[in-house]
Amino acid sequence: MTLAIIVHGGAKSISEDKVAANKAGCLAAVDAGWAVLTKGGTAAEAVEAAIRVLEADPTFNASLGASLNTEGEVALDAAIMEGDTLGWGAVAAVQGVRHPISVARKIMDEKPRMLVAHHAERFAADNGAEMCAKEDLISHETWQEWKEEQEVLDRPNTIGCVALDASGILVAGTSTGGLMNQQPGRVGDSAIVGSGLYADNKLGACSTTGDGESIIPVVLAKTAIDFLSADRHPDEAAQMAINTLKSKVTGEAGCILLDHQGRVGWAYNSQDMACGYMTTELDKPAVFTKKEASALSH
Repeated sequence: MTLAIIVHGGAKSISEDKVAANKAGCLAAVDAGWAVLTKGGTAAEAVEAAIRVLEADPTFNASLGASLNTEGEVALDAAIMEGDTLGWGAVAAVQGVRHPISVARKIMDEKPRMLVAHHAERFAADNGAEMCAKEDLISHETWQEWKEEQEVLDRPNTIGCVALDASGILVAGTSTGGLMNQQPGRVGDSAIVGSGLYADNKLGACSTTGDGESIIPVVLAKTAIDFLSADRHPDEAAQMAINTLKSKVTGEAGCILLDHQGRVGWAYNSQDMACGYMTTELDKPAVFTKKEASALSH
């Protein structure tokens, strides 16, 4: 029985004073998801648990700590996909929802579709999601950066998770606060199946991060999954997907991958990428902010 989970805290630039927070956040998310898997929980439960940890951590750009649009407001996107039935659920441009990944999962379990803006917020409230004043999701640091129009050196980005459970089911999830000073109503890749995430039990599952306008046209998550064919290692498939993006469009991106065997892979073309993972073959979780620091077994 192979279990595996991998999370990312975004392809971005991580300043020295934020390295520890990024590693701690990814480790906490891995631990939360791993606890679910080792107790016999499903991959969907594990992905939701891990992403909820990241959504509650202002280090990352998802829910608390999300970027602010041109009007100084937080608007969130999230999606989840399961690789057995290809079931999925997504929300976009929602405000006042603490954990959009949980709402996306509720949608997936009920009837796959994407809900947006106040209709998604109404669905969340009607289904017992944790709601709050939309201002409650603005972190002090993000507000100061937005108000003073600072150049954000430690640029936060989308977060995500992929997990493989004891039943051999793969699930991917992605959650984001979008871009700083984005136009109200903009929706990036995170909530879009094929771009921000993809899961197919026959091959693997992927969550992406980066510039949505670059990720969407190359359908990055599905592209990465397709590269898993012919038993290619996820680490190679992830790098091939990023190379494909670089060859076709301008922009930064990263992706995390698990294949149906529980092998781990990740790649990015940004300066850094926060990442953590745990599998049944490891003694303890591994966390990184740079790929050079990791040594994946092939």
